[in-house]
Order: sequence, then C-alpha cells, then structure tokens
Amino acid sequence: MADDGVAICIVTWHSAGDLPGCFEAIAALAHRPLEVIVVDNDSDDRSVELARAFDAVPTTVVAWPQNRGFAAGMNEAFRRTVAPWLLTLNADARPAPDYLDRLLPHLRAGAAVATGRLVRPATEDGVVRLDACGMRLLSAWRHLDRGSGEIDQGQYAQAERVFGATGAASLFARRALADVSTGDAFFDEDFHSFREDAELCFRLQSRDWDVVYEPTARCEHRRTVLPERRATLPAAVNYHSLKNRYLLRLYHQTASNLLRTLIPTSMRDVLALGWVMTRERTSLPAYTWLWRHRRRLWARRRWLAERRTTSVNPWFERDALPLRVAPSGDSS
Repeated sequence: MADDGVAICIVTWHSAGDLPGCFEAIAALAHRPLEVIVVDNDSDDRSVELARAFDAVPTTVVAWPQNRGFAAGMNEAFRRTVAPWLLTLNADARPAPDYLDRLLPHLRAGAAVATGRLVRPATEDGVVRLDACGMRLLSAWRHLDRGSGEIDQGQYAQAERVFGATGAASLFARRALADVSTGDAFFDEDFHSFREDAELCFRLQSRDWDVVYEPTARCEHRRTVLPERRATLPAAVNYHSLKNRYLLRLYHQTASNLLRTLIPTSMRDVLALGWVMTRERTSLPAYTWLWRHRRRLWARRRWLAERRTTSVNPWFERDALPLRVAPSGDSS
C-alpha cells in the first residue's frame, strides 16, 4: 500500500444490521488509498456475506469459527495490512467523508492517535447527543468518554490532547503501536472485549505518545454498551468488563498513583464486589481468572514497567492539555 494509505479495520459479531450503513460511509470517504479488513467473530447472520460483497475499495474478509473477541480481531486485521495509518471502526459507526482528512495531519505531526467528535444518531425531535470527544481518566480508575450523553451544543470545540481514544473510530500510527507492543499484538488479547482501547492508551501515554482529539472530524456512532445499562447487558459483557478493570490496575498502577487514588479506588472496589456478590454472580469467575493467570499477568506488568518512560499521573482528573505540535498542511 502507498505511504499514505489507510487501512480500515472492523471486527464484526452479528453486525449485519449495521454493515450496509458503515460500508456506505466508507465508500464516501474522500481519502485514498484505502483498504478494508473485516474480521468476523463467528457471526450467525449475514455479516460475512455482506463484507465479502463490499467492493467500493479493496477488502479482505477473515471469518473465524469462534468468537475470539475485539482485541484479537483487531490484531488480526492489523497483521493483514502494512498501511502506516490504521483506523479502528465499529460496524455501527458512520464517519463523515472528510473524517480521515481531518485526523491525518495530527498523525503526520507526530501524534500516536487521533480521534474525532463522535455523536449519537439524532432523536426523532432532532436532538443530537455527544458520544465521545476523547477519553478522560478518573481517580477511581474509571475511563470515561468525554461528553458522553451531553446534548451537542458545540462544546469541546478545541483540538487538544486527551488521555485516550475510543476504539469505535480512531486513527492510529503504526509506528506508535509498534513502540508499545510485543510483536504484532497491538491490543492485549487478555481483554477480549471492553477497555482494551483504554489499556492501549495507558501504554501510549507511558511512552510519551500523544492522543489528539480533533473536533472537526465527525462520526456518528450508535453506541449500545453504556455503564448505566449494565444490569441489562449480556453476562459475558459484564464478566469481561469486571475482569478488565482489574487488569488495567494490575498493569499500570504504580506506587505513586496507588497513594493518589487509594481512597476512591478502594471505595469502587467494595461497591463492585458487593454488586457482583448480590446482583451479578455470573461475573464472579473474573476473580478466579485473575488468580489463575497471576504469574503471566505479573510478568506482563514487569515488562510494562521496564518500558515506561513517563508517568500517567498527570492525567488523573484532567480533561485535556494543549497540543504540543500544531498540525500543518492538508491531508488531501
């Protein structure tokens, strides 16, 4: 692929209802060259058929006989391309035609990741709510999408550095991913699904890479997994969500941020354990999984600690920081 090629990486699982709109948006993207890699996690609908029929840009389809999760699917998609720029895109996301053109200048200026202004589909009365304007980090080790659920009134109007970016529609520089990864496993496959994007951003921040939010890059995203809907989510979703919140801490908590976040984090741990014991016992195996794999997980922690060049501590409770390098030029 050309030096400026973008590979759009999509992991599907029962996504047939979303794929036509997603492919229509991809075909309308102004940037070229493009390629699409779809990895399907054993869908029992028409996801694979629809992906194989898409021919607006060169497309590779990988159909797995089992659900190996979002992280593994994305890693497989990344392996199938040599493009320097990689867009992770959910099937329920609809990037605007200039989405890539708005994000690419930040990566050319040295950022690791650029993400746009994600909005939810308009309601029947025309109200548009924000979905994600980058990611922020709380002292309780929660990572939240900035602006999630707020009515879009033009807030978050500045391009700026943020802690993280959602995997729903973010553009990554391959050189940055290679710097923070082991081999070609860019996302940590132990996460399976959920929080894997935040964990990758922890690694990038600890190596002093920038994650940039660009408000002029717009993308519609019909998000269905939200914290307030936890009680109605499938058991497997909640299991991975619980397991992964501890994985984040195991990998990235240090002595300094342990002291800084001890009280809010401990309170959250108590509440989480109480919820699981009384309302969500299907998630209890998360604790046994962590214990069973403790030696391998601690080895991963040691590797991350050896690679760390800067602290993520300034990001706790901080919304954003100014850009270090202003993008220049046009990506078209």
